[in-house]
Amino acid sequence: MTARTNLVLVGPMGSGKTSVGRLLAKATGLQFLDSDRELEQRCGADIPWIFDIEGEAGFRTRERDVIAEICQREGIVLATGGGAVLAESNRHALRKCGLVIYLKATPEQIFKRIGDDAGRPLLQVADPKAAIANIMALREPLYQEVADVVVSATDADTPHTMALRVMATIKLKYPDRFDD
Repeated sequence: MTARTNLVLVGPMGSGKTSVGRLLAKATGLQFLDSDRELEQRCGADIPWIFDIEGEAGFRTRERDVIAEICQREGIVLATGGGAVLAESNRHALRKCGLVIYLKATPEQIFKRIGDDAGRPLLQVADPKAAIANIMALREPLYQEVADVVVSATDADTPHTMALRVMATIKLKYPDRFDD
């Protein structure tokens, strides 16, 4: 584990990284950043538009640049995009950035939460449920590889209960991480 104070959230789309991240930032006094929102602000365009114009490869290049820059900061809670772990350079940067927390959810949970959300380019297919399962099968080992801490969601979890579980897990595994 790094001595840096940053917290980094990884996990599939719809796992609650942004909602939980905001709550963790509030609880710890750290600044909240979402790599997808940072990317959109820099580009002046939303992610579906970037995918339409540049494709996934263009988006992933932009994502790598944003993550590399954000990971130079201190005192942050960073919520990453679901596919951020695909690039080895991102995994390396995220591990160096801070304590990496994997918000784990099943494909069924993800589908219940986001369905075929039009803002999710990778789900604009005939069978979004199958797409989620395929994406998860590919990314699960990468989330596990990069994670210092894994917190699994239940169907009953709210962002608040997930944030409390994340903090409890961090305090149990790394008791000196944050002062009360």
